Amino acid sequence: MPNTKNIEKVAELSEKFNKANTIYFTDYLGLDVTSITELRSEFYKSDVEYLVAKNTLIKLAAETNNFVDISEVLAGSTAMAITYEEPTSAAKILKNFVKKHKLPTVKGVLFEGSLHGSDALERMASLPTHEESLSMLLSALQQPMSKLAATLNASLVNLVNVLDSLKEQKS
Repeated sequence: MPNTKNIEKVAELSEKFNKANTIYFTDYLGLDVTSITELRSEFYKSDVEYLVAKNTLIKLAAETNNFVDISEVLAGSTAMAITYEEPTSAAKILKNFVKKHKLPTVKGVLFEGSLHGSDALERMASLPTHEESLSMLLSALQQPMSKLAATLNASLVNLVNVLDSLKEQKS
């Protein structure tokens, strides 16, 4: 019979999984306390939740949410970086942290209902964030208008220059 603590933990994980946008499964074994604290601090700044749970509880919570079978990433010690808003923020943090510390290793990424391998981290980290995408879109939309304004302005300036020349010739 499961104890109350585990039942509460599964319910808590299930709720987090239900709200999650992307979940990065990592193997944190080998990281010292200072490194994990540094990683958690980076995650906290980007509104990413980093937590450790037992594999059986993670599997039960995933089954509760009708996720795909994630048992392949639930071997060994497992920590999860859960994003609720921006799916690429955790990937960028993990990528930079792994470059610096060589750990944690990413086991897999659960994104939009499908499980991706550890190579998904590179792809996710290279994607622009929501804000970067919006600024690129705004720039792309603004550029033709700026060119049109410059073209129209250049024509008016040329017209004024021609009129000034005529005025000087007549006087």
